[in-house]
Amino acid sequence: MTFKNLSLYLEKLDNTSSRLALIDILSDLFKSSSKAEISMICYLVQGRIAPFFKPVEIGMAEKTVAQSIAISYGSSKDEVLKLYGKLGDMGLVASQLNSKFKVQNSKLTVAQVFEILTQIAGTNGEGTVEKRLKLLSDLLKKLDSISAKYLVRIPLGNLRLGIGDPTILEGLSVAKFNDRSKKKILEGAYNRTSDLGLIAQILWEKGLPAVEKLEVKVGYPIRSELCERLPTPQKAIEKMGTVDVQYKYDGFRVQIHKDGDNVSMFSRNLENMTHMFPELIEGTLKQVKAKTAILDSEALAYSPESEEFLPFQETTKRRRKHGIEEMAAKLPLKAFVFDILYKDGKSLIDSPLTERIKALKSTIEEDGTLIPTITQTISDPKELGIMLEDAISKGLEGVVIKKLDSKYEAGGRNFNWVKLKRHSAGELHDTIDCVILGYIFGKGKRADFGAGALLVGVYDSKKDEFVTVSRIGTGLTDDEWREIHKRADKIKVDHKPARVSSLITPSVWIRPEIVIEVLADEITRSPIHTAGRSTLRDEPSGSDSKSKTETEPGYALRFPRLVSFRDKDKKAEDATSVKELAEMFFQQYKK
Repeated sequence: MTFKNLSLYLEKLDNTSSRLALIDILSDLFKSSSKAEISMICYLVQGRIAPFFKPVEIGMAEKTVAQSIAISYGSSKDEVLKLYGKLGDMGLVASQLNSKFKVQNSKLTVAQVFEILTQIAGTNGEGTVEKRLKLLSDLLKKLDSISAKYLVRIPLGNLRLGIGDPTILEGLSVAKFNDRSKKKILEGAYNRTSDLGLIAQILWEKGLPAVEKLEVKVGYPIRSELCERLPTPQKAIEKMGTVDVQYKYDGFRVQIHKDGDNVSMFSRNLENMTHMFPELIEGTLKQVKAKTAILDSEALAYSPESEEFLPFQETTKRRRKHGIEEMAAKLPLKAFVFDILYKDGKSLIDSPLTERIKALKSTIEEDGTLIPTITQTISDPKELGIMLEDAISKGLEGVVIKKLDSKYEAGGRNFNWVKLKRHSAGELHDTIDCVILGYIFGKGKRADFGAGALLVGVYDSKKDEFVTVSRIGTGLTDDEWREIHKRADKIKVDHKPARVSSLITPSVWIRPEIVIEVLADEITRSPIHTAGRSTLRDEPSGSDSKSKTETEPGYALRFPRLVSFRDKDKKAEDATSVKELAEMFFQQYKK
């Protein structure tokens, strides 16, 4: 496939506002892909040249890309940046300048372009910037305007398509089988390997049975199992019986992989974080008594002076690319390890929790940076309530309760794991993770900030789309309003994103990427929001009767206010789901 042909598909994806159309376009693209290039195409559709967890970044700054465009099209960097300020998209800048050169019949293949992008990513040492400039500018000279538009977005990490992993998996299923139901098998393999390109390549080369056999592997992050909610200790024991109870810590979810003397660490959203946490590497090498292991943990910043764990906002300061050693000394981390998923060549995800806890205790030596989390088996609601109160008194979020016989369900969220949290006023309460979908222009004082209210939504996992739940105008400082406007404008789009369902049209749409933690007084029903909104049809009872169609209103948040930004540790798809929101809605009336 030529890169021009791929770019025409990307253009179609960019211009559609329908998720079903996205699947059809992806399906057509994948059908046109050979065995040799299907994995490359999957990565490029994500705006990458490797799976997300591999630390392979092209990493070119806007000014460097602008210089490459200037060299390619006989312009100056200042002129390119001026046009960028006007258009707001470096891809459009390249396309506009390229059109004067009328390169029409570019024969460069996807594989050739992929190889050059890989060379750019692998360039380092003396003269790195100059080498990257030459590689990119030489490539741009050989491409037409549409190809140039999408090419320059990739080094900037901003392809702007907003396509979710479930949509790509569905596209692969339709392309190969003309059947969406096979997506579930592909999703299972993705939950174990986190590599869309690998799954597509195995599917194209060896078929679905080989995809089903893809196993957990050290170095390939397993997608995290997540918690459901229940309102009270009584309800939890009633539903789950005898449970394992663990303290709930509010830090970074860190999956630790040990392979001999090599240690790698991954965030909940599959980012490779190894270089950020030197003390956890040291602790893993010293404490883990296994040649190979995969551990699930929660890492928190710890103050040696006060001997206390710090809030999430402090822990987030450890996410950085520079000054790591200095910050590690100032804000050292401790990792509470609560599960083991792999040990010495054997996957443990299908073993019951009781066996995994036993294996965990025999794997980690105590008194170090890695701390095996305290667990307690409980069957009495009163005892569970006491442990919850104890967790709150320690300044923790609450507790997580788990079924003793449960497997580790990668990527799953069900009642095998349940979290209990308590509001400071004594009521069971929880915040909601929302995704910013757009903003409304500010008025009065907020006119200077650019944004005056945020349109936010939650994730509908069944439909792989984002649905609205509220407009938020409180909870941000003046500086935060300016910051959110600045961040939002970097990912704004000129039409409603294909995976957004909304009856409200904001002043500016943005790609669903920024996750915020929101506190609200209650969840209500609203006809103007699409979270949980559905159409009900009454069937006629007699031959003369006519069917009636009624719309069930969506869910909305009453008096919402922003608590914190969580996009550093959560992807948009990790936001609160419609199913969770519905359960919270019914729970609030059952206290």
